[in-house]
Amino acid sequence: MDKISGQKSAVQYLYPPIEPFDRRTLDVGDGHQVYMEQSGTPDGLPVIVLHGGPGGGCSPAMRRYFDPRVYRIILFDQRGCGRSKPHASVEANTTWHLVDDIERIRTELGIERWCVFGGSWGATLALIYGITHPERCTHLVLRGVFTMTQRELDWFYGGGAGRFWPDTWQRFVQIIPEDERDDLIAAYHRRLFSDDVRLETTYAKAWSAWENALASVQSSGVGADSPADYARAFARLENHYFINAGFLEHDGWILANIGRLADVPGTIVQGRYDMICPPDTAHALAAAWPKALMRMIPLAGHALSEPGISSELVNVMNRLGRA
Repeated sequence: MDKISGQKSAVQYLYPPIEPFDRRTLDVGDGHQVYMEQSGTPDGLPVIVLHGGPGGGCSPAMRRYFDPRVYRIILFDQRGCGRSKPHASVEANTTWHLVDDIERIRTELGIERWCVFGGSWGATLALIYGITHPERCTHLVLRGVFTMTQRELDWFYGGGAGRFWPDTWQRFVQIIPEDERDDLIAAYHRRLFSDDVRLETTYAKAWSAWENALASVQSSGVGADSPADYARAFARLENHYFINAGFLEHDGWILANIGRLADVPGTIVQGRYDMICPPDTAHALAAAWPKALMRMIPLAGHALSEPGISSELVNVMNRLGRA
Protein backbone atom coordinates (compact mmCIF):
# COMPACT_ATOMS: atom_id res chain seq x y z
CA MET A 1 0.00 0.00 0.00
CA ASP A 2 1.25 3.48 -0.74
CA LYS A 3 0.49 6.58 -2.68
CA ILE A 4 2.13 9.99 -2.46
CA SER A 5 -0.50 12.68 -2.03
CA GLY A 6 -0.46 15.91 -3.97
CA GLN A 7 0.26 18.21 -1.04
CA LYS A 8 2.84 20.86 -1.93
CA SER A 9 3.43 22.34 1.53
CA ALA A 10 5.69 19.41 2.47
CA VAL A 11 8.37 20.69 0.10
CA GLN A 12 9.69 23.16 2.69
CA TYR A 13 10.99 20.25 4.77
CA LEU A 14 12.82 18.45 1.99
CA TYR A 15 16.31 18.71 0.55
CA PRO A 16 16.64 20.33 -2.90
CA PRO A 17 16.21 18.05 -5.91
CA ILE A 18 19.33 16.13 -6.88
CA GLU A 19 20.18 13.99 -9.88
CA PRO A 20 21.52 10.44 -9.58
CA PHE A 21 25.20 9.88 -10.23
CA ASP A 22 24.46 6.28 -11.26
CA ARG A 23 21.54 4.71 -13.08
CA ARG A 24 21.51 1.11 -14.20
CA THR A 25 19.30 -1.88 -14.91
CA LEU A 26 20.08 -5.14 -13.16
CA ASP A 27 19.22 -8.55 -14.57
CA VAL A 28 17.83 -10.29 -11.48
CA GLY A 29 16.82 -13.48 -13.27
CA ASP A 30 13.41 -14.99 -14.03
CA GLY A 31 13.13 -12.63 -17.01
CA HIS A 32 13.09 -9.50 -14.80
CA GLN A 33 15.15 -6.35 -15.31
CA VAL A 34 15.18 -4.09 -12.24
CA TYR A 35 15.88 -0.34 -12.42
CA MET A 36 18.26 0.98 -9.74
CA GLU A 37 19.81 4.40 -9.09
CA GLN A 38 22.23 6.05 -6.69
CA SER A 39 22.38 9.71 -5.67
CA GLY A 40 23.99 11.83 -2.99
CA THR A 41 27.58 11.09 -1.91
CA PRO A 42 29.23 7.95 -3.32
CA ASP A 43 31.13 7.30 -0.08
CA GLY A 44 28.28 8.48 2.18
CA LEU A 45 26.17 6.51 4.62
CA PRO A 46 24.23 4.01 2.51
CA VAL A 47 20.44 3.99 2.70
CA ILE A 48 18.11 1.92 0.53
CA VAL A 49 14.62 3.27 -0.05
CA LEU A 50 11.77 0.78 -0.48
CA HIS A 51 8.69 2.15 -2.22
CA GLY A 52 5.14 1.20 -1.45
CA GLY A 53 2.38 -0.62 -3.21
CA PRO A 54 3.49 -3.23 -4.08
CA GLY A 55 3.65 -1.67 -7.52
CA GLY A 56 4.12 2.00 -6.66
CA GLY A 57 7.60 2.48 -8.10
CA CYS A 58 10.15 5.01 -6.87
CA SER A 59 10.13 8.72 -7.69
CA PRO A 60 12.64 11.61 -7.63
CA ALA A 61 10.84 13.03 -4.57
CA MET A 62 12.00 10.04 -2.54
CA ARG A 63 15.61 11.26 -2.76
CA ARG A 64 14.73 14.44 -0.92
CA TYR A 65 14.44 13.02 2.61
CA PHE A 66 18.22 12.61 2.88
CA ASP A 67 21.05 15.14 3.12
CA PRO A 68 22.93 14.43 -0.13
CA ARG A 69 26.20 15.53 1.51
CA VAL A 70 25.82 12.74 4.07
CA TYR A 71 23.96 9.88 2.42
CA ARG A 72 24.47 7.50 -0.47
CA ILE A 73 20.84 7.16 -1.52
CA ILE A 74 19.78 3.98 -3.33
CA LEU A 75 16.36 3.66 -4.96
CA PHE A 76 14.99 0.88 -7.11
CA ASP A 77 11.74 -0.06 -8.81
CA GLN A 78 10.54 -3.42 -7.54
CA ARG A 79 9.72 -6.15 -10.03
CA GLY A 80 6.97 -5.33 -12.49
CA CYS A 81 6.62 -1.59 -11.85
CA GLY A 82 8.17 1.79 -12.57
CA ARG A 83 11.07 1.41 -14.98
CA SER A 84 11.54 -2.29 -14.22
CA LYS A 85 10.56 -4.81 -16.87
CA PRO A 86 8.39 -6.65 -17.77
CA HIS A 87 5.79 -4.09 -16.78
CA ALA A 88 2.87 -5.20 -14.59
CA SER A 89 4.16 -8.79 -14.57
CA VAL A 90 3.39 -11.04 -11.60
CA GLU A 91 5.43 -13.99 -12.85
CA ALA A 92 8.31 -14.80 -10.46
CA ASN A 93 7.17 -11.81 -8.40
CA THR A 94 6.87 -12.57 -4.68
CA THR A 95 8.10 -11.04 -1.43
CA TRP A 96 11.00 -13.45 -1.39
CA HIS A 97 12.06 -12.50 -4.91
CA LEU A 98 12.15 -8.88 -3.73
CA VAL A 99 14.21 -9.75 -0.64
CA ASP A 100 16.68 -11.51 -2.92
CA ASP A 101 16.73 -8.48 -5.24
CA ILE A 102 17.61 -6.18 -2.32
CA GLU A 103 20.50 -8.47 -1.40
CA ARG A 104 21.62 -8.56 -5.02
CA ILE A 105 21.70 -4.74 -5.09
CA ARG A 106 23.69 -4.63 -1.83
CA THR A 107 26.22 -7.10 -3.18
CA GLU A 108 26.40 -5.36 -6.58
CA LEU A 109 27.21 -2.06 -4.87
CA GLY A 110 29.73 -3.55 -2.44
CA ILE A 111 27.83 -2.40 0.66
CA GLU A 112 28.35 -4.29 3.91
CA ARG A 113 25.50 -2.78 5.96
CA TRP A 114 22.93 -0.08 5.30
CA CYS A 115 19.95 1.80 6.65
CA VAL A 116 16.62 0.53 5.28
CA PHE A 117 13.92 3.19 4.74
CA GLY A 118 10.40 2.24 3.70
CA GLY A 119 6.77 3.24 4.04
CA SER A 120 3.51 1.33 3.84
CA TRP A 121 4.30 -1.80 1.77
CA GLY A 122 7.88 -0.49 1.81
CA ALA A 123 7.76 -0.79 5.61
CA THR A 124 6.47 -4.35 5.26
CA LEU A 125 9.30 -5.23 2.91
CA ALA A 126 11.86 -3.49 5.14
CA LEU A 127 10.70 -5.56 8.12
CA ILE A 128 10.78 -8.82 6.17
CA TYR A 129 14.22 -8.00 4.76
CA GLY A 130 15.46 -7.03 8.23
CA ILE A 131 14.11 -10.22 9.81
CA THR A 132 15.77 -12.26 7.07
CA HIS A 133 19.07 -10.34 7.04
CA PRO A 134 19.40 -8.51 10.39
CA GLU A 135 23.19 -8.48 10.14
CA ARG A 136 22.92 -6.21 7.07
CA CYS A 137 20.80 -3.50 8.73
CA THR A 138 22.14 -0.52 10.68
CA HIS A 139 18.66 0.93 11.27
CA LEU A 140 15.12 0.53 9.95
CA VAL A 141 13.14 3.74 9.36
CA LEU A 142 9.48 2.91 8.79
CA ARG A 143 6.48 5.07 7.92
CA GLY A 144 2.78 4.13 7.84
CA VAL A 145 3.32 0.60 9.08
CA PHE A 146 1.66 -2.32 7.31
CA THR A 147 2.43 -5.86 8.50
CA MET A 148 0.55 -7.82 5.83
CA THR A 149 -2.09 -9.42 8.04
CA GLN A 150 -5.63 -10.43 7.17
CA ARG A 151 -6.90 -8.02 9.82
CA GLU A 152 -5.29 -5.08 7.99
CA LEU A 153 -6.64 -6.22 4.62
CA ASP A 154 -10.12 -6.65 6.10
CA TRP A 155 -9.96 -3.09 7.42
CA PHE A 156 -9.21 -1.56 4.04
CA TYR A 157 -10.99 -3.94 1.66
CA GLY A 158 -13.71 -5.29 3.94
CA GLY A 159 -15.51 -2.06 4.83
CA GLY A 160 -13.67 -0.76 7.91
CA ALA A 161 -12.22 2.32 6.25
CA GLY A 162 -15.40 2.53 4.18
CA ARG A 163 -17.39 3.37 7.32
CA PHE A 164 -15.46 6.65 7.49
CA TRP A 165 -15.61 7.28 3.74
CA PRO A 166 -18.98 5.82 2.66
CA ASP A 167 -19.27 7.84 -0.54
CA THR A 168 -15.75 6.91 -1.67
CA TRP A 169 -16.32 3.29 -0.63
CA GLN A 170 -19.51 3.18 -2.68
CA ARG A 171 -17.60 4.15 -5.82
CA PHE A 172 -15.07 1.40 -5.15
CA VAL A 173 -17.72 -1.27 -4.51
CA GLN A 174 -20.48 -0.41 -6.95
CA ILE A 175 -18.65 -1.67 -10.06
CA ILE A 176 -18.57 -5.17 -8.54
CA PRO A 177 -21.75 -7.29 -8.69
CA GLU A 178 -23.50 -7.62 -5.33
CA ASP A 179 -22.98 -11.37 -5.13
CA GLU A 180 -19.17 -10.89 -5.25
CA ARG A 181 -18.84 -8.11 -2.70
CA ASP A 182 -18.09 -10.42 0.22
CA ASP A 183 -14.50 -10.69 -1.08
CA LEU A 184 -13.51 -7.58 -3.00
CA ILE A 185 -9.86 -8.59 -3.36
CA ALA A 186 -10.92 -11.77 -5.16
CA ALA A 187 -13.56 -9.93 -7.21
CA TYR A 188 -11.05 -7.34 -8.41
CA HIS A 189 -8.50 -10.10 -9.00
CA ARG A 190 -10.76 -11.77 -11.57
CA ARG A 191 -10.97 -8.52 -13.52
CA LEU A 192 -7.39 -7.33 -13.09
CA PHE A 193 -6.17 -10.64 -14.53
CA SER A 194 -8.80 -11.06 -17.24
CA ASP A 195 -6.33 -10.87 -20.19
CA ASP A 196 -8.40 -7.93 -21.46
CA VAL A 197 -6.18 -4.86 -21.06
CA ARG A 198 -9.05 -2.39 -21.38
CA LEU A 199 -11.07 -4.18 -18.68
CA GLU A 200 -7.99 -4.53 -16.49
CA THR A 201 -7.27 -0.81 -16.80
CA THR A 202 -10.83 0.17 -15.87
CA TYR A 203 -10.70 -1.84 -12.65
CA ALA A 204 -7.10 -0.87 -11.98
CA LYS A 205 -8.07 2.80 -11.99
CA ALA A 206 -10.92 2.13 -9.55
CA TRP A 207 -8.62 0.10 -7.27
CA SER A 208 -5.94 2.83 -7.31
CA ALA A 209 -8.45 5.67 -6.81
CA TRP A 210 -9.83 4.07 -3.62
CA GLU A 211 -6.38 3.99 -2.02
CA ASN A 212 -5.27 7.37 -3.34
CA ALA A 213 -8.42 9.03 -2.02
CA LEU A 214 -7.62 8.05 1.57
CA ALA A 215 -3.89 8.86 1.57
CA SER A 216 -4.05 12.38 3.02
CA VAL A 217 -5.73 13.64 6.15
CA GLN A 218 -6.85 16.63 4.04
CA SER A 219 -8.45 14.44 1.35
CA SER A 220 -11.75 15.37 -0.25
CA GLY A 221 -12.47 11.67 -0.76
CA VAL A 222 -11.88 11.80 -4.50
CA GLY A 223 -8.81 9.93 -5.72
CA ALA A 224 -6.69 11.25 -8.56
CA ASP A 225 -7.10 9.61 -11.96
CA SER A 226 -3.80 7.73 -12.29
CA PRO A 227 -2.23 7.18 -15.72
CA ALA A 228 -3.38 3.89 -17.21
CA ASP A 229 0.02 2.17 -17.26
CA TYR A 230 0.78 3.18 -13.69
CA ALA A 231 -2.66 2.16 -12.40
CA ARG A 232 -2.53 -1.24 -14.12
CA ALA A 233 0.87 -2.14 -12.64
CA PHE A 234 -0.03 -0.76 -9.21
CA ALA A 235 -3.37 -2.54 -8.97
CA ARG A 236 -2.26 -5.87 -10.46
CA LEU A 237 0.82 -6.15 -8.28
CA GLU A 238 -0.91 -4.99 -5.11
CA ASN A 239 -3.81 -7.37 -5.67
CA HIS A 240 -1.44 -10.23 -6.53
CA TYR A 241 0.44 -9.78 -3.25
CA PHE A 242 -2.70 -9.35 -1.17
CA ILE A 243 -4.56 -12.34 -2.56
CA ASN A 244 -1.46 -14.39 -1.72
CA ALA A 245 -1.17 -12.96 1.82
CA GLY A 246 2.21 -11.45 1.02
CA PHE A 247 3.64 -14.92 0.36
CA LEU A 248 4.32 -15.26 4.09
CA GLU A 249 4.17 -18.62 5.83
CA HIS A 250 1.28 -17.66 8.10
CA ASP A 251 -0.82 -14.72 9.20
CA GLY A 252 1.04 -12.53 11.67
CA TRP A 253 4.45 -13.71 10.44
CA ILE A 254 6.21 -10.36 10.97
CA LEU A 255 5.30 -9.94 14.64
CA ALA A 256 5.94 -13.64 15.26
CA ASN A 257 9.50 -13.17 14.00
CA ILE A 258 10.24 -9.69 15.34
CA GLY A 259 12.73 -11.19 17.79
CA ARG A 260 15.15 -11.45 14.88
CA LEU A 261 15.40 -7.64 15.05
CA ALA A 262 16.30 -7.59 18.75
CA ASP A 263 19.69 -6.02 18.01
CA VAL A 264 18.57 -3.74 15.17
CA PRO A 265 17.31 -0.25 16.08
CA GLY A 266 14.27 1.17 14.36
CA THR A 267 12.25 4.36 14.13
CA ILE A 268 8.54 4.30 13.29
CA VAL A 269 6.84 7.45 11.97
CA GLN A 270 3.07 7.04 11.97
CA GLY A 271 0.20 9.35 11.10
CA ARG A 272 -2.39 9.49 13.89
CA TYR A 273 -5.24 9.55 11.33
CA ASP A 274 -3.87 7.05 8.83
CA MET A 275 -6.95 5.50 7.21
CA ILE A 276 -4.99 3.05 5.06
CA CYS A 277 -2.70 1.61 7.74
CA PRO A 278 -4.27 2.44 11.12
CA PRO A 279 -1.91 3.30 14.01
CA ASP A 280 -2.73 0.26 16.16
CA THR A 281 -0.48 -1.84 13.91
CA ALA A 282 2.49 0.49 14.41
CA HIS A 283 1.77 0.59 18.14
CA ALA A 284 1.79 -3.21 18.37
CA LEU A 285 5.02 -3.39 16.38
CA ALA A 286 6.74 -0.85 18.64
CA ALA A 287 5.60 -2.74 21.74
CA ALA A 288 7.07 -5.99 20.44
CA TRP A 289 10.38 -4.51 19.22
CA PRO A 290 12.57 -3.34 22.12
CA LYS A 291 14.87 -1.13 20.02
CA ALA A 292 12.06 0.66 18.17
CA LEU A 293 11.24 4.32 18.76
CA MET A 294 7.70 5.41 17.91
CA ARG A 295 6.90 8.89 16.54
CA MET A 296 3.14 9.49 16.30
CA ILE A 297 2.37 12.49 14.08
CA PRO A 298 -0.80 14.41 14.97
CA LEU A 299 -3.12 15.59 12.19
CA ALA A 300 -1.42 13.34 9.62
CA GLY A 301 -2.70 10.58 7.40
CA HIS A 302 -0.82 7.95 5.43
CA ALA A 303 1.04 9.68 2.61
CA LEU A 304 4.79 10.14 2.59
CA SER A 305 4.19 13.77 1.60
CA GLU A 306 2.03 14.67 4.62
CA PRO A 307 3.85 17.75 6.02
CA GLY A 308 4.27 16.42 9.56
CA ILE A 309 5.46 13.04 8.32
CA SER A 310 7.89 14.59 5.85
CA SER A 311 9.30 16.86 8.54
CA GLU A 312 9.80 14.05 11.04
CA LEU A 313 11.39 11.71 8.48
CA VAL A 314 13.91 14.40 7.52
CA ASN A 315 14.62 14.99 11.22
CA VAL A 316 15.12 11.26 11.81
CA MET A 317 17.54 10.91 8.92
CA ASN A 318 19.44 14.04 10.01
CA ARG A 319 19.82 12.61 13.52
CA LEU A 320 21.04 9.28 12.17
CA GLY A 321 23.45 11.10 9.88
CA ARG A 322 25.02 12.83 12.87
CA ALA A 323 25.23 9.70 15.03
